Amino acid sequence: MAFVAKIKWVVLSVISLSVASIIIHLSLAKLWTVNIVPYRAIGSLPEDFSSVLGGQGVKNKKLWGSIKSLEALQPSSHARSNYTVPKEQSNVFIYAKIFGGFSKIRSSICDLVAISRLLNATLVIPDIQESIRSKGISSKFKSFSYLYNEDQFITYLNHDDVIIAKTLPASLLARRKRNEFPTFRPKSSASPNFYIKEILPKLKKSKVIGLIIANGGALQSVLPPSMAEIQRLRCRVAFHALQFRPEILMLGRRIVNKLRSLGQPFLAYHPGLLRETLAYNGCAELFQDVHTELIQHRRAQMIKDKILNEDLNVNSHLRRDKGLCPLMPEEVGILLRVMGYPSKTIIYLAGSETFGGQRLLIPLRSMFINTLDRTSLCSEKELSDLVGSETPLPQNIFRPPPAKSDEELKQEWKRAGPRPRPLPPPPDRPIYQHEKEGWYGWITETPTEPDPSPMDLRMKAHRLLWDALDYIVSLEADAFFPGFNNDGSGWPDFSSLVMGHRLYASASVRTYRPDRKAVVELFNMTRENLYHPKHNWTVLVQEHLNKSMTEEGLIRQSLLSKPAMFLSHPLPECSCRVASATVANRVRGEDGQFLYGGEELCPKWMQHANKAGSSGKEGVKSEDDGLPDYESNDFVNESESDKNGGKTDETQVWDQDEEMDPND
Repeated sequence: MAFVAKIKWVVLSVISLSVASIIIHLSLAKLWTVNIVPYRAIGSLPEDFSSVLGGQGVKNKKLWGSIKSLEALQPSSHARSNYTVPKEQSNVFIYAKIFGGFSKIRSSICDLVAISRLLNATLVIPDIQESIRSKGISSKFKSFSYLYNEDQFITYLNHDDVIIAKTLPASLLARRKRNEFPTFRPKSSASPNFYIKEILPKLKKSKVIGLIIANGGALQSVLPPSMAEIQRLRCRVAFHALQFRPEILMLGRRIVNKLRSLGQPFLAYHPGLLRETLAYNGCAELFQDVHTELIQHRRAQMIKDKILNEDLNVNSHLRRDKGLCPLMPEEVGILLRVMGYPSKTIIYLAGSETFGGQRLLIPLRSMFINTLDRTSLCSEKELSDLVGSETPLPQNIFRPPPAKSDEELKQEWKRAGPRPRPLPPPPDRPIYQHEKEGWYGWITETPTEPDPSPMDLRMKAHRLLWDALDYIVSLEADAFFPGFNNDGSGWPDFSSLVMGHRLYASASVRTYRPDRKAVVELFNMTRENLYHPKHNWTVLVQEHLNKSMTEEGLIRQSLLSKPAMFLSHPLPECSCRVASATVANRVRGEDGQFLYGGEELCPKWMQHANKAGSSGKEGVKSEDDGLPDYESNDFVNESESDKNGGKTDETQVWDQDEEMDPND
């Protein structure tokens, strides 16, 4: 009994202490006043989000400053004194159909205007097939106006360059519908002589011709020096006349303003992972599972259509070593960290299509936690307003194949061949329903790719808008890094267009132009230690990327980009040089024409404006400044010397773990 009594006293004491503790806590809580804010979902980025990002009011000049050696280049695409104004009325017309995505459309329009000027013809607003083929899109925007400002395009060019008409005259329009006019499919490398000798006589005879452009261009990139005005016309079209429609411009600038409001500069990165270019270059083995099959299937189709004259199966790793495959997002993230960009750097991910999906972007997002794109900076309503009202499409409900009856199974068994029969192969991996509902679901059941569905066509039209938004943001970015430009296909690509536009508008802005072949060689040197490289390797990477932004990188890039697409390197025709600056290099191409250093002198008013603008501007030292400040790089294991095998007291944590625990 005494033991039970003791237990009761212990229980009573515990209960009394608990009650006393609750009373004390409640009395203390009454003395404090706390404003409790109810939870609500965040519709957009908060105004003070820069504090979360660790934003700094001052830019790091070594990471974001301008390139001094290119500050002398200024945009100058205006016509010179020997440029004649076109006739007010022209009785010959050119109409065109443009196939392809954003980059092909933009390049093709510039070529069409140049061809119309060359033939002294009136250009009818071209039809953008990517939007016309999509049924049920917003009736407010049609063809050309789905992407660009039609009135701005006509007004800018009608004054001095080319007569632009919205449609053919009524009498000619009826004949076009009956296909009475000759139609041509020019190559992207067509010469001016082809148009003067082959097309012009037929144009004068029929008064109207049609052009079908599917390769991203209709006129060769490099023209004779006597046609420098045609090149400058290309620049005026691409950089001035082709303005996006107001809704796209407004939303694009809103995205830029949101990025600027975060309080620190941002870098735009375009992966360039497109199925077409990956198939053309044979980069299938760099991917996994169904994506490899999709690339190979598209490559086989290219070989069948005579677009590609190569073997179907190629060694993707050898292609990668030659610089013919893209830099993967993980590799780009490592390069940027080695350059000194901290993990809180804002990375804007451009591009409407990233073949391989979000899985490929996981390493990049883990290295840069502030990797953003249009979906994270725009609400669903903003994007839907940009698209406009669309007709709803019927749902494409997945229907499994009908089950076979017992009689059909018996007939198949009888037709199976002679007996005894070998054992059947082991069952394949089960194909789940969600794998058949995606845009690639056909590959699990049939060897032939089906025709695009209405939803596929609509998504292609939407991608034009997403690329337009990313184009605006990429131009305004403090730095730009391409993942896959100059891919060797000869087709225009997004990164090359952005780099050419940035070179024209502000040549000194930081634009990386990495040599993929050299970068792959560097990665092969330290493939086993990518995340804790040696100091000497980081020095080589930083030297290469720093030089890629200067004259050396620009000249190397021009040798590859300008023969393929003029807009990727509009020098020297569309630029001038400040007289006070000294030209370090004068480089000519294989045809003897200047690629760099042959620019005209800028007018005096432009030189004075440039001096006034640069007086209070701090530039970044480029190749003359040596290497960046390595001590600020938290990605690289920095050491004062390599005498002790590269190991110091500042060895990274994972290096210490490897030494202390060899069994780890």
